[in-house]
Amino acid sequence: MKSLFRLILMISVATAVALGQASKGQTGPSSSTESKPSDSKPAAPRKVDRAAAYYHYALAHMYEEQVTMYGRSEAASKAIEQYRLAIEADPSSEFLTSGLAELYVKTGRIRDAVLEAQDIIKRDPNNLEAHKLLGRIYLRSLGDMPGGNGSDNVLKLAIEQYEQIVKIEPNSVEDHLLLGRLYRLNNDLTKAESELKTAIKLDPNSEEAVTTLAILYSDEGDTAHALQVLSSVPDGARSAKLYAALGATYEQRKDYKSAIDAYKKAIMLDRDNLDAIRGLAENLLNDGQADAALEQYRVIADANPEDAQSYLRIAEIYRRQGKYDQALENLKKADSMVPDSLEVSYNIAAVYEAQGRYDEAVKILQELVKKTEKPTETSYSQADRNNRAIFIERLATVYRQQENYQAAVDTFRKMLTLGDDNARTGYQNIIDTYREAKLWPQATAAAKEAVQKMPNDRDLRMVLDSQLADTGDPEKPLADVRSLLKGKPEDREVYLRLAIMNTRLKRWSEAEQALAKAEELATKPEEREYVYFLRGDTLQRQKKFDEAEAEFRKVLAITPQSAATLNYLGYMNADRGVKLDESLNYIKQALTIEPNSGAYLDSLGWAYFKQGKYDLAEESLTKASARMGSDPTVQEHLGDLFQKTGRLKQAAAHWERALAEWGKTVAAEVDSEAQAKVQQKLDAARVRLAKENHEQ
Repeated sequence: MKSLFRLILMISVATAVALGQASKGQTGPSSSTESKPSDSKPAAPRKVDRAAAYYHYALAHMYEEQVTMYGRSEAASKAIEQYRLAIEADPSSEFLTSGLAELYVKTGRIRDAVLEAQDIIKRDPNNLEAHKLLGRIYLRSLGDMPGGNGSDNVLKLAIEQYEQIVKIEPNSVEDHLLLGRLYRLNNDLTKAESELKTAIKLDPNSEEAVTTLAILYSDEGDTAHALQVLSSVPDGARSAKLYAALGATYEQRKDYKSAIDAYKKAIMLDRDNLDAIRGLAENLLNDGQADAALEQYRVIADANPEDAQSYLRIAEIYRRQGKYDQALENLKKADSMVPDSLEVSYNIAAVYEAQGRYDEAVKILQELVKKTEKPTETSYSQADRNNRAIFIERLATVYRQQENYQAAVDTFRKMLTLGDDNARTGYQNIIDTYREAKLWPQATAAAKEAVQKMPNDRDLRMVLDSQLADTGDPEKPLADVRSLLKGKPEDREVYLRLAIMNTRLKRWSEAEQALAKAEELATKPEEREYVYFLRGDTLQRQKKFDEAEAEFRKVLAITPQSAATLNYLGYMNADRGVKLDESLNYIKQALTIEPNSGAYLDSLGWAYFKQGKYDLAEESLTKASARMGSDPTVQEHLGDLFQKTGRLKQAAAHWERALAEWGKTVAAEVDSEAQAKVQQKLDAARVRLAKENHEQ
């Protein structure tokens, strides 16, 4: 008993000043109900008994320690009872009521804690600790709640508390930083920016404030401001975290070399930072340095052998390099760590597809589509819809590569119920599938259906107009696209569509004018990049090769790993027999990025043909034909190869196939000059073959 008395005496002495200051000059309501927080309704003033308050607080504190330090949950009710008795003895003490509220939080009685803190704020609106307690409760609740109206309401409550907190305590960097993050979560970007700037003004060396503001700008796509904020920190004061943020910002700007440099500096400061090493690996890969990227992913795998993502990325690099056995080996490692991973299965299917093992790829993808199916349309979250759409699209694409066009269309149709974005992609793929199959009426019907189902979708309307222009009188569809111009920045995409349509119609002047308008409205590098690519295409079709090359090089200056541009520039020059080594290198780079592309394989084969490397040419052209056998250009190239290697009969067969495929194609896709040359070669071959047969 003596030891208990000594403990109570020590705690009482230690807290006397705090209790005395908290209650000095204040009176307030009292409550003796244990299960409810103190009642805030006015009550008759009563005499303060500080000695009793000290005594009961000391007991409450002792029981509270038993709860928090020793896990004795049965002591919680005793602690609450003693806090109540202490508050009865000194009803005006905010120290005691705050302590009770904190105890409610510790013991999971959140509702009681909220009511207690709210009660304190009613009596004392500037009570900082009560506001902070409420703010912490709302933050904790926010982290535990799924998205929806409930979490939105809790977010607003948290914001309200931290708005009061920064008014009461305006010089706290942490509070401004936290309020800025809450505003960002609430999509109130202007207020978020203001709070983060205030935090930086209070402490220019606050790494958290600087990086959070930079991330805010990056999320808005304003990478220039993000770089400005991050670069404001002197080199000597930059940490590994800040260099990593710089690397991520450079990556967003597609400045991969600067990103690589920033991540390397981050790693120099923190060699165990696997996230920085992963960022370095990603950007080395983006920069076309596959072997260097592979080395960094191996570092991560060695440091953390259970990191399945590293094995996935290693497998992706091997797949791009055509090392399919090694890719599958690493995917099996990842599969052993996460055996139910849809991503691992998807990547295995991608390797099978690259190997031409289409049936095995189809089997895996069918399973993925089945696994992601839910009983009703309302059962899907948006993430579920998007994942399912990826699997459906890949499966349908494999069907299309197998020239199983009906199965492809049927599969793409499963995307139409997965939200507007996925439905738009589904319709566009259906139209493309019919076009590839040269089923032009079906393509037109699908485009009309898409516009009927999604009448407010401008992109689908322009797809229909393009289809109508390809297959009939182009004037009305062109006029319809022009009617979509509103004198706003959004007109950029309309001008791009007009440029594409006029290029296909060989109306070069109109195409170039539309591209000039689109370029005026382009505000981002990637927007200008697409203008340069389309202008290069338009100039190439006019045989203005030097000017076309200049445009393609502009694209590569922005995005060095643009596969389509690397292939186009490489093929254009190889076809003319110029810069063959450089052209071959460009095409190989394109294939490293997209190893399954039949078009790029055709380009590679044709470049080898131009170099006189006929065995390599045949290998690539045969692969291209397996992937896109209905393409007349691929058949023409195979014909030329067989003629060159003394196999005239096979050459004639491929030229016949080329002419047959051109015969099924709309005028916009036919190179009449190339078609005439193939006809001449076929006629000459037939004469020669007939003569040889006659001589035999």
